[in-house]
Order: sequence, then C-alpha cells, then structure tokens
Amino acid sequence: MPELPEVEVVRRGLERWVAGRTVAEVEVLHPRAVRRHPAGGEDFAARLKGQRFEGARRRGKYLWLPLAETGTAVLGHLGMSGQLLVQPVDAPDEKHLRIRVRFADDTGSELRFVDQRTFGGLSLHDQTPDGLPDVIAHIARDPLDPAFDDAAFQGALRLRRTTIKRALLDQSLISGVGNIYADEALWRSKLHYDRPTATLTRPRSAELLGHVRDVMNAALDAGGTSFDSLYVNVNGESGYFDRSLDAYGREDEPCRRCGTPMRRRAWMNRSSYFCPRCQRPPRATG
Repeated sequence: MPELPEVEVVRRGLERWVAGRTVAEVEVLHPRAVRRHPAGGEDFAARLKGQRFEGARRRGKYLWLPLAETGTAVLGHLGMSGQLLVQPVDAPDEKHLRIRVRFADDTGSELRFVDQRTFGGLSLHDQTPDGLPDVIAHIARDPLDPAFDDAAFQGALRLRRTTIKRALLDQSLISGVGNIYADEALWRSKLHYDRPTATLTRPRSAELLGHVRDVMNAALDAGGTSFDSLYVNVNGESGYFDRSLDAYGREDEPCRRCGTPMRRRAWMNRSSYFCPRCQRPPRATG
C-alpha cells in the first residue's frame, strides 16, 4: 500500500496539473470507486460539475482536492492499487479505469482514477475549520509536516503500552508511516520492532524520528517505492527507492552494516524485516 512518500509524489503532480482547473464533467464507471460517498455516483458527479479545484493537500496517506468557495473537498485514498493519472483526453482508457474527470479548459488532459483491486476511491466531504475533510480529522500530523510536535510525540511514545513498530503505524499518533518505512527507520535506529515504547529514552525516540524523516525524504527524492506496476505518479512513472532499501524485502541478504543475513518474521498480517545482530529482540520479562 502506498505510504507517505508515494502519496506526496502524487499530490505534487496533482498540484501541478490539476490545481486551478474547473470540472466540466465526471464519469463514475464503477460504483465501488465512490462507495465512501453515500449518495452514490450520480450525486458525486453532479456535485463536482462546475467546481474548481483549489489545490492538492495531504495528511499522512490521505490526499484531497479542496473545492473553491464550497467548504468541501474530494478525498482520495489509493488503497492497494489506486492511481490518479493525468492523461491526454484521446489516450486509450485503462483496463481498470473507474472515474474520469474532464475539465472546462482546452489543455487536452483529464484526470483519471484507475484501480485494479478497487480498495481505493474518491468521495466528497465537508472540511473542518483546519481545512481537513471531516472523516480524517482524527488522523495525526505526519513527520514531514512543519507543525508536527516532536516533544508531544516523544512523550506519547513512553506513555503507550505498546511496541515501537505498532506505535509507528498508529495513524492517531503519527501518520504516513507504513510497513516499509517503519522497517527502514528501525533498521537505521538499530531498534527491534518489538521493543516496548516505554523503554525508549527521549534521545532514542528523537533519533528514531530523525531516521523516519530521513528515509521518507530519501524516498521522496527517488519518486517513492515501486515493487510492481501498481504504484505510479500522475504521469504513470514508477519510483525507484526500492533499489535503496536497507531492510524491507531483504530476507537472507547480508545486513549492509554487519553482514549478518537479514530475517523476516510474520507480524500483524504483514512481514517485519530486521537484522538479528544489529536489532536484538527485547529481553523477555517475567
């Protein structure tokens, strides 16, 4: 599933190619693509017609397009395979095209939502006074947000009766961090994924947060992480940060620090990758 860097790459593309454009027509080609819009596809299309996108915003893994002067926004979630593509109007339709947005200008391009597995979708929501779609108001700020409160995050970590990777994936505590970048940041920090958060000192939690930011910024510079053709930017191009991963997906390969074979363990219906020497598991407590 796309994480913060991948969604931010898409947001930047939408900001460049969609912001300021007025919607002429919307086609909803599959009902699941608007299942989070209770009034259905016809209502979604009718309410968007004639509206102008102010820009593109993001919090964590969610992105949205505010509509000028309405107090509402189109919220997008990419799910497992969703793609927001800016395509020429005469380009052939993608096999899994779900929503098409045509614009009133004559630039010759349109916005398409393509989703093979139909776990993602678009929906229309009211915005809070802070400019967030109301359904994601509970999502915490992400570590690349200038307003992210480092001290509050570090204090919350010690108060949580949980383990460090669970905390990193808790979107009410810190948003945008998923399985890939959690493993990468933990490897850089030499922390085992099952380390209790209560055992982290403030310097150690500050170090971890720094590594989270570093790995996400590096992924942004590389255009995100693509393991298959499902994650692409708005121009259909794949990211290449997967070539630089130190932990995720490297089972049995040598640790880039110490040479010990990397391990993979099943974890919460996912996998955790770690070095058994650099990231020693916590001692069992009686």
